[in-house]
Amino acid sequence: MTLDDLAEQYVKLALAVGKHHPYYIDAYYGPSEWQTVEKRPLNDLKTDISTLLEQLIQVQNSEAQSQRKAFLQVQTKSMLTFIQVINNKEINFDDESLRLYDAVSPSITEAELDKALSELDLILSGTGSVSERMNDFTEQFVIPKDKLDSVFTAAVVESRRRTKQYIELEEQESFTIEYVQDKVWSGYNWYQGNSFSLIQVNTDFPIYIARAIDLASHEGYPGHHVFNSLMEKHLVNGKGWIEYSVYPLFSPMSLLAEGSANYGVDVVFPHTERIKFERDVLFPLAGLDASKVELYYQVQAVKQQLSYADNMVAKRYLDGEIDDQKAIELLIKYTLVTEKKAQQRLGFIKANRAYVINYNLGQDIVKDYIENQTKTGTQAEIWALFSELLANPKTASMMQ
Repeated sequence: MTLDDLAEQYVKLALAVGKHHPYYIDAYYGPSEWQTVEKRPLNDLKTDISTLLEQLIQVQNSEAQSQRKAFLQVQTKSMLTFIQVINNKEINFDDESLRLYDAVSPSITEAELDKALSELDLILSGTGSVSERMNDFTEQFVIPKDKLDSVFTAAVVESRRRTKQYIELEEQESFTIEYVQDKVWSGYNWYQGNSFSLIQVNTDFPIYIARAIDLASHEGYPGHHVFNSLMEKHLVNGKGWIEYSVYPLFSPMSLLAEGSANYGVDVVFPHTERIKFERDVLFPLAGLDASKVELYYQVQAVKQQLSYADNMVAKRYLDGEIDDQKAIELLIKYTLVTEKKAQQRLGFIKANRAYVINYNLGQDIVKDYIENQTKTGTQAEIWALFSELLANPKTASMMQ
């Protein structure tokens, strides 16, 4: 049996596991007939996945395909853990994140996060808690709903232009933007295959000006849309590696997907260039005071020091150390959001569990991986390393 044969088995088993969870299969563009199989018992799937793992260990492969085999093994192992998750077997947060995403988030304490709150306390004027003052401060940077599409479209056009200077995309690549409500996430890319995506932006809550570039880059260029397009182009179509035609959401691939999408925001918009584009284009389009761009991003930079607060809250909540009320209190305090937004975020944690590590830890792992390889530090070199990683994916342990 060849690696190609085992890759086909992997795809079919991933699709079969997906029959037991509505969001497990995030994207699929392989043979349509593979999706029409009947739902199978999880115990049968567990047996077949274990057999596949044994076969992957034994299969002979060339040196050129060693990374392919290693990636398949890690992805396949994660399916066994996900079966335990949907069977409601108790797994602690760190074990779950390691077995599903190939990484463990560093421990973070409230004392460490309090340091960033102290900095914000000095910057933000007014009365009330730091969280209350942050929400008062950011209210002046909300994109009016009637200007949201024009602002977001401008950010997309610019991020695409910049990305295409360094990455060759398929001629037909494109995506559609939809504005939706009643979701636990702020934005989502549904990759359809043939270099096409559906990008949805959630308008349940006010969208701040920084989110325009964040969403355009994270969901689009050079984020999820480009990542999936490059995998399809180079691996599925170019090499015939069918395993990349399926993307199981709760798997090691997601740490790279989310981490590279977050890191890609800074690649496509280095800080000074982002400030200039925001000041000259996006703030005026949104009808906001462009003189406050520098102050806005000064506050955002300090707030970034709180990025691991989600992981701390999710770990304590999922490990049973805190209840809903305490989780919401901590989210309000350390992620600096309103109570309603904290409730939405807790809904995300309940639905996606340890997935939260993929955004911040994933970003840091990708950043370190790229920057440890740079010799000149030029944008061209960083883009080359970045696009190579997207076209030849690695799991977290492969990047460390």
